[in-house]
Amino acid sequence: MEINLQCVNFNAETKLTDFVHKKIGKVEQVFDRIIAADVFLKVENTSSKENKIAEIKISVPGNEFVVKKQCASFEEATDQATDVLRRQLRNHKEKLRVA
Repeated sequence: MEINLQCVNFNAETKLTDFVHKKIGKVEQVFDRIIAADVFLKVENTSSKENKIAEIKISVPGNEFVVKKQCASFEEATDQATDVLRRQLRNHKEKLRVA
């Protein structure tokens, strides 16, 4: 699986990029036919404390899954987004098995 990480409006530290790669790698345990993962980390310039956005797009054969989460930290947003992706991929895998 190819993981593309893009950071918008800031420069990511290696600790954050390693965390994101580790989390996305765990998603592959649920569904092993993932082609690519595009991760966009953005800082929204607002006065709210929850201004960190993690948007993850997973490409599988014949389908794409996109999840966008906004939280106080990138780690929390990535964690929540990968949980949702794991659920979506599990459901997709069940549909493939039934069909």
